[in-house]
Amino acid sequence: MDGHTIDAYRKIEQRLKKALPGQRAQYRMAPVARPKEAVSALVQHAGVLVLLYNKNGQLHTVLTRRAMYEGVHSGQISLPGGKSEADDKNLTDTALRETHEEIGIDPRDIRVIGELTPLYIPVSNHMVQPVIGSLTVQPHFIADSKEVDQIYEIRLRDLLLPGCLIENDGITENNRHIKAPYYKYNGLQIWGATAMILSEFLELYRQSLH
Repeated sequence: MDGHTIDAYRKIEQRLKKALPGQRAQYRMAPVARPKEAVSALVQHAGVLVLLYNKNGQLHTVLTRRAMYEGVHSGQISLPGGKSEADDKNLTDTALRETHEEIGIDPRDIRVIGELTPLYIPVSNHMVQPVIGSLTVQPHFIADSKEVDQIYEIRLRDLLLPGCLIENDGITENNRHIKAPYYKYNGLQIWGATAMILSEFLELYRQSLH
């Protein structure tokens, strides 16, 4: 890794040790009709990974389009990750294991640098822990066809551009229109829980640039 990348990781890690923006930043990207009911006592836990790596001198992260299946998140744009399993030591392990299974990145090549605010997803009754990790080698993605339809490499600075954030519109998914802000990136509409998690991270990332 070059010095610029190492410095960027260091600044992000330092910022993650301070107070997080939390729900204030997350709910900036919440769908209009998102329910705010209390967390169920039978909530399931999950971990997702915001994976950072250098590509062509720019900091990137990776998103996936989920494979089609009979479930509420079928076909959606997502961070790599999934629900906790009994053998996971913690939700960081969950995020790393799921990332390995979904896109082929070896956990040994990832340096965990912090966590964001947990986010409850009412529609699937999951409490999701976002984990931030930096890749210590160049990525070689291998999609699991059972879980991942496509892999997208996202240049982080592009998500900070004013035209990327669409606030007063909505998306059409599974033949229904959903009123929600989203990030527009190379034809993708990044919305819902993924956008809410990215919103908190991007606030920290923006602060780390100064």
